[in-house]
Amino acid sequence: MQTEVLIVGAGPVGLTLAVELARYGVSVRVVDKAPQRSDKSRAIVVWSRTLELLDRGGYGAGLVAAGMQVAAANIVASGKTVGRIELGGVASPHSYALILPQNETERLLEEHLNTLGVQVERGVGATSFSEGLQNVAVLLRKSDGSAEKVDCPWLVGCDGAHSMVRHGLHMVFTGDTPPSNWILADVHLRGMPDALEIEVGWHADGMLAIFPLSSERYRVVADVGPSRSGGRLPDPTLQEVQAMLDRRGRAGVTASDPRWLTTFHVNERKVVHYRRGRVFLAGDAAHVHSPAGGQGMNTGMQDAFNLAWKLALVCRGSAAEEPLLASYSTERSAVGERVLKSTGRLTSLAVVRGDMKQKIRNHMASLLFGFGPVREALADAISEVAIEYPESPLNARGPHAHGGPAEGERAPIVDGEPPFGSGDRPRFTLCADVTLPAAKRAAGVTIGLYGRLVEETVRAPLAAGGIWLVRPDGYVAMTTGLDGWDNVAAYLDRVIGRLSKWRVQAIQETLTES
Repeated sequence: MQTEVLIVGAGPVGLTLAVELARYGVSVRVVDKAPQRSDKSRAIVVWSRTLELLDRGGYGAGLVAAGMQVAAANIVASGKTVGRIELGGVASPHSYALILPQNETERLLEEHLNTLGVQVERGVGATSFSEGLQNVAVLLRKSDGSAEKVDCPWLVGCDGAHSMVRHGLHMVFTGDTPPSNWILADVHLRGMPDALEIEVGWHADGMLAIFPLSSERYRVVADVGPSRSGGRLPDPTLQEVQAMLDRRGRAGVTASDPRWLTTFHVNERKVVHYRRGRVFLAGDAAHVHSPAGGQGMNTGMQDAFNLAWKLALVCRGSAAEEPLLASYSTERSAVGERVLKSTGRLTSLAVVRGDMKQKIRNHMASLLFGFGPVREALADAISEVAIEYPESPLNARGPHAHGGPAEGERAPIVDGEPPFGSGDRPRFTLCADVTLPAAKRAAGVTIGLYGRLVEETVRAPLAAGGIWLVRPDGYVAMTTGLDGWDNVAAYLDRVIGRLSKWRVQAIQETLTES
């Protein structure tokens, strides 16, 4: 079988994309130049929205079982809590932060990928590629020195911040690298007051963030300012980590048994476009962020979810390439830009220098966190359930339903119902009141005409008095009034890429007969 999609990079983004495509029946290969999976914990938080999307394929539960649920984060300044974000009120089946080291996330994703008949090809790197009208020719180099040329319709670069695919596209990675150095330590801590909560400390010297990894192990992250030489600092010692905790943290906290000690720089960069022709970028290949807020890996995995259903529809011949594939870059580049700005602001806020500036920051934070709507908005933003696509080219334009979510917004998840797009092929979901005979007949005709694109059942409406069409990734594609079944047909024709007056007319005749 010909490879339809070649994925370069088997980190969490590449693995997520491969799982999603494979479960949709797309022929996929995944290559990674590293000889084996990384054993480093790296990104450690999986947020609510990512877990919701994992649930669609039935493999989110494995990650949840392996991780630890954290329901709150505290911001501490001068020994006092100036802000608290509680995730328990987030409108999601996963109203928490799932703490799971990245190496475990990758292991679980790869194991699930194997059950779908796909093995990661390790020690295989992509060295160059050229794009034709109908395919991409990719040169692979294996660890034994042999080479292979692969011709495939689509290529996706999930190969990290130093992406070969991005370099091959000659795309500029715009942004900068702030001069501060940071330390990271995965250690055992004793004496933590809120053992299973995240704590971000604002100190006169800088930031100190502590994330629980288990009941006894923690990740410590702190900025240490620019080095005198201007280069990367050596990895910290346990004694230096302890000194940092003593100086910036709460009294009586003791570090021991380090598993990982390292330094790093914060990079804030992204490309403008995530696609050129038959080649796509996702994850760190397209955007890198400050670790503040833990958004980087999740943003990349959601790139993969967004792209997978669109590529799958095109590969299976159920939809036209455009505007479906063009929407990937438009939607995800806008999200990446927002994440880049928000995490950059959070980092700048945490490392602000000067007594007066810090006092103003602490005072303003205390005031803002005193308002419930502010806390709720922050919880929704951090958990990523607030992500939406208001400017998507896939959003319908026309008469809208009153109430309920608008085009581009995340559709609310209803208890007891399977997630949107949870089948083995990407389909849109109709949500409408079909208790009236006319509506029931129109829904039946719509499903009959567009069965390759629409689920075979109709769900309850997302609000009274309208029809909603929800994308396979759970975002609203269109809303219309109760009698707008012909609008639904016109929208689906647009996705198919072949406007058909007879399909729209068939639905209109059904409504007229009623």
